[in-house]
Amino acid sequence: MAGRYQPADWPGADLSLVCEPPSGRAAGDRLSPGHQSKTGSYDPLSTEHLQQDLTRRSLRGGLIAFGSQAVRFTAQFGGTILLARMLTPHAFGLVAMIAALSILLDLIKELGLSAATIQRPVITQQQVSTLFWINAGFGCLLALALLLAAPVIAGFYGEPELTSITRWLGLGFVVSGLTIQHWALLRRQMRFTMIAVIETGAELLALALAVICALKGAGYWALVVQRVAGPAITLVATWALCPWRPGLPTRDAEIADMLRFGGSYTGFNLLAAAARSLDQVLIGALWGPVVLGFYERAAKLVLVPLNNLNAPLYAVAMPALSRLESQPERYRHAFLLVFEKFAMVTMPPAALAAVTADWVVGLLFGPQWHDAAPFVASFSVAAITLPATMAVALLYLSQNRSGDMLRAGLADTAAVATAILAGLSFGAVGIAVAYAVANLTLRLPLAIWIGGRQGPVNRRDLAAALLPSLATAAAVAGSVAALRHTGWLVAAEPLAGLALSLGVALPVAFAIFLAIPRSRRILGILRRLPQTIRHGAAPSSLGSAGE
Repeated sequence: MAGRYQPADWPGADLSLVCEPPSGRAAGDRLSPGHQSKTGSYDPLSTEHLQQDLTRRSLRGGLIAFGSQAVRFTAQFGGTILLARMLTPHAFGLVAMIAALSILLDLIKELGLSAATIQRPVITQQQVSTLFWINAGFGCLLALALLLAAPVIAGFYGEPELTSITRWLGLGFVVSGLTIQHWALLRRQMRFTMIAVIETGAELLALALAVICALKGAGYWALVVQRVAGPAITLVATWALCPWRPGLPTRDAEIADMLRFGGSYTGFNLLAAAARSLDQVLIGALWGPVVLGFYERAAKLVLVPLNNLNAPLYAVAMPALSRLESQPERYRHAFLLVFEKFAMVTMPPAALAAVTADWVVGLLFGPQWHDAAPFVASFSVAAITLPATMAVALLYLSQNRSGDMLRAGLADTAAVATAILAGLSFGAVGIAVAYAVANLTLRLPLAIWIGGRQGPVNRRDLAAALLPSLATAAAVAGSVAALRHTGWLVAAEPLAGLALSLGVALPVAFAIFLAIPRSRRILGILRRLPQTIRHGAAPSSLGSAGE
């Protein structure tokens, strides 16, 4: 069985410790087996420094992780708008055709070995080196598979340009395979400042290259350059800044346990990716790149913000919750506090986007993307519940519930596939609507049922934590929709319409959150965060967040 963190104080990371050891202790005082240092040099495998002042470190870690992700989201969001105005829907549709397969491979390329490295309390140089070579070899294997499959993919879609696009995108897997274990070690030590610098720099440089190529008239090649340049820049920066270097692979009894854990995690990701890719594959094959371009851009517009919130949530919460597994009450309170905050900041905005989709598209993408509005509306409805299903997966990972993780993946894939096939006869918009309905009626209940079947957090806890945010989302959507139906905003320009809608949504949301005792306590905790970060005292309401 994969190793687990031992209980500690409130979990977290001191993000001021980027490369330096904790104050007052030499870096070599405690080193992981297999990577001993006789000189007191910095040890990239040690997590000793995470045991000090954990309350403040946890909160600072979350703030830096979410802050850096906000910067990346701004770059991605701005880049999406900028490139959408410079390139045609056909260009986006071409790249989206292979992107559906690329996303599938991207989620399994790690083989779950990054999560296995992060989860273990102690790991050796030999173990990480062996995992590194497994990841590197698998990355090359994926690139070779795309190289050979490129003509078949192009023939399937009837788009000859996809042959060269597919082969170039395959290079990204070779490059990514060489950085997976480096990233796992950085996350294991919660060195989010360094992670933020590398990720943000790579994002901005790749976007700049794409814009330059688009200005030069490169068309869809601008998007290909962006996708290949990002991993390449990350590789150079990671190897330059992370001191760990792989050795030769060795046979280790614990490697088999890590591979089993990684296999379950990979299976879960594979099922999730298959569910997410099926719609784009069918739309591209049946209705061509233009319709797929509208569909794919709408999905990115709605889902990219959620992914940018989800990534730091996992980065901070997964190792932290793993450390609390043997303290059920503290685990429950910690998870529910994060879970409820996540729902409060994502569900109402998604509901607002669902009833203002035409204005959102008109303002951000321009009139040529008008046909994307129904897709944006449908994805926004789905996004109301997506954060909850994403967060519940933390229960499986932190509690080492690989069986439940696979069961949840199978149930989720079946629900999404059924919805897509049901909507197929109604066109691409029918698929999007069916996907939204499935999220509300199938995926969310399944996530609560399976996620709460065992462990410190039960089904009642999960449902009760979501009710305030669901009620607020419904009220926001209803109030803005009612305002639009009065006829006052029929001729409103996108910017004016969105401004007025936001003016209605904000007071409605705050009024409901303040009226519900549970969410009112969460707002109180958020108000006291600056004091907690400065003085390191845990929020007094922490223990009651889930009650």
